[in-house]
Amino acid sequence: MKIKCVIIDDEPLAINVIENHLKNFDHIEVVGTFTNPLKAYGILEQEKVDVIFLDINMPQMTGFAFIENLSHKPLIIITTAYREYAVKSFELNVLDYLVKPIPFNRFLKAMNKIYQQIYISSASGDSGLQNEPHIFLKANKKLIKVNLNDILFIESLKDYIKVITSLGDYVVHKSLTAITEELPQSNFIRIHRSYTISINKIIALEGNTVEISNKKIPIGRNYLKQTKERILNTNEDS
Repeated sequence: MKIKCVIIDDEPLAINVIENHLKNFDHIEVVGTFTNPLKAYGILEQEKVDVIFLDINMPQMTGFAFIENLSHKPLIIITTAYREYAVKSFELNVLDYLVKPIPFNRFLKAMNKIYQQIYISSASGDSGLQNEPHIFLKANKKLIKVNLNDILFIESLKDYIKVITSLGDYVVHKSLTAITEELPQSNFIRIHRSYTISINKIIALEGNTVEISNKKIPIGRNYLKQTKERILNTNEDS
C-alpha cells in the first residue's frame, strides 16, 4: 500500500513545489491538494490519510487551528515561510518543520522521518504498509533506496558521509549528525565524531573498538560509556 498524503497551502505555487518533490519517491500518493483548509476536512473524513503537508498562515484558517480541530491527526509536516512558529508547532507534535523555499535535501530529511514513523506503526500493526524499513540517499545525482538492515556503519568525510552497506557503499553530501538523526535510535548509535554504526552488525567489542564486517572502528572517548552501555544492554535484551 502507498503512503497517502494531503497538501494544504493557500499558494498554488507552494503546492506545486511539494508535489514535484514528492514525485521522486515511491509509495507516495497525493490524494488531495487544497488552497482552502476548510475543504480538506472532507477527504480526511472519507479515507485514511497518513501525512499532511500544512501551511500556517492561510486566510480561512491557520494551520494551528486546523490541527486543533482534527478528530484524527495524521503525521503533520509544517511548510511555512516563517521560522518563528517552530516552537508552537512542535508543541502540537508535528513531525517536522520546513521553511520555504524548501530545498530538496531538506525535504528528503522530512521524507525519511515519515518513512521511519510509518514503518514503526506498521511493525506495531497500525498500518497496512508492508515494506522493508529504509531511507533514501541522494548519491550520483539520483535517489537511492537503502534498506536499514543493509547498513553496516557510516563514516564522516568532512562535508560528505560514506554509507557502508552489505550491498555497496554510497558517498552522500550530508553531515554525520544529520544522517544519524534520520536513523532509528533503537538500532543506530554514534560512537565517534566520525562514525555511526548499526548495533545489530557488531561482531565483537574489544577495548575501545567495535568490529563490523572485519573492520575495527574506534569508539571516541566522549562516546565510550554510552556506547558500551547500549551495546551490552542490547545484547542482554536479545
